Formats: sequence, structure tokens, C-alpha cells
Amino acid sequence: MLVCGLLLTGGLYAALAPAQADTDQSQAELVKDGRELFLVGCAFCHGQNGEGVLTQGGSQYGPALTDVGAAAVDFQVGTGRMPMAQPGSQAPRKEVVYTKEETAALSAFVASLGTGPAIPDKELYSTEGMSDKELEELVARGGQIFLANCTACHNFEGSGGAMPRGGYAPKIRGVDSKHIYEAMLTGPQSMDTFSDGNIPPEDKKAVIAYLNKLDESPSYSGFTLGGLGPVSEGIIAWVGGIGLLVGFAVWIAAHTTRSSKKKDEAAA
Repeated sequence: MLVCGLLLTGGLYAALAPAQADTDQSQAELVKDGRELFLVGCAFCHGQNGEGVLTQGGSQYGPALTDVGAAAVDFQVGTGRMPMAQPGSQAPRKEVVYTKEETAALSAFVASLGTGPAIPDKELYSTEGMSDKELEELVARGGQIFLANCTACHNFEGSGGAMPRGGYAPKIRGVDSKHIYEAMLTGPQSMDTFSDGNIPPEDKKAVIAYLNKLDESPSYSGFTLGGLGPVSEGIIAWVGGIGLLVGFAVWIAAHTTRSSKKKDEAAA
């Protein structure tokens, strides 16, 4: 029995251990590659070990990355916000610099520096395979969540808006579903962090489904005026409508004055 037990244990270890070793080795190589990329493109602002860099005045040049997690890196680098051309209050979206493989390596390295949310699995944000009824219910719930938590900054239709201290809430129409999920999970720039305790994963998926539905829905209101709602509409009404009426009133008054002068000269 002892010999059989040893043979069975040894056989199972020989069958399973190499696969685990290969996985660990692959992850270690990914972290190594990510560190090399990090030292070249990120360490100047974030420090060689992601500890952050302070200016001589004591302000933050680049924040610490020890606990931001792989999801934050995948969002910032995957949308082109990082690396930044220069430090500022807002990291604008621009053309992506790193490839998907390089982004994965950077994410793995930063994830190895501490704790933080991992890159979400596709099943957390994808609506593939859902029936029309399930998707309709999901979109309806997502709209309620979005209107309650997101419209104050991102506008009622996700067109974005201004924020204090030079920041702004970016337009989130047409953004990849994974990046929207990561933004809610990590809270980039001025955005609040909506952890799974605040907004559960199924509600995050509902918000994403609602935004995707907005992208598919045409606008029936003619000129959208940037989707800024009553503010832009009020400006157009005031400058265009009331301005036209005031101009017309001035023209009538001027025309009446000229007519009166001509009559007085003719009578004289």
C-alpha cells in the first residue's frame, strides 16, 4: 500500500508540476519584460520601483503605482493616456504607444509591485449570448445606474463635461467595454473609484450595456449641439432667437425714425 501510494503521488506530481512550473516561468518572464519597458518609458515619472516621484516643491510628479493593479495600467496604457507628454491635471486620450503584448507585460510588472484589481475577464463586461429580453432589462437597469451615478460629470448621454482645476470628464461614447469597466474599477484622474462593493460587477455590466445601446441609437433631435443639454440649447435660444428679435426691433425703430424725419421735411 505504501509503495502504491508513493507511485500514485509521484505520478500525479510528474503530470501536474511541469504545467505549473511553465506557468510560473511564463509569468516571471512577462514581469521581467514589463520591468524593462517600465524603466525606459515610465520610471522617469513613477520611479524605478513604482514608488512615485516628488518635485523639489513637494508636489507629486508621478504617483506611486505600488497598489494600482494591472487593470489601471491596462486602462491608462491601452487608451494611450500613458505615457503622458508632460505632467498635468488631466491625461487626454491619444494614440496608443505600446502593443497589446507590451501593455500586458507592463500590467504584469505593476501588478507584481503590490495589490490592486486585475484585468477583468471578458465575461464581466460582455453581453454576448444574452437574449433580447435579458439585454433589454440589463440596458434599462444600466440606464438607471448611469443617471444616478455618472451624469453629473459625463452628461446624460455620455458626452463628457468640464471639471474643476483644469480637469474634465471625457466622452465615453464609443469606448471599448473593457476600458469602461476598468475605469469604474480603478477611478482614473478625477473619477471616483466604484469598487465591486459600491457597484457590483453585474451592475457595471449593465452600465456598459446602456452605453453601448446609446452608441447604437440614432439621434432624432437634429443638431445635437455637443450633447450638452439645456445649457447649449439655452445659449442658442438666447443668442439666436432673442438676438434676432432685438435686432428686428432696432431695425423697426430706426426705420420709423427715418420715416418721421422725411414727413417733417416734406411738411416744412
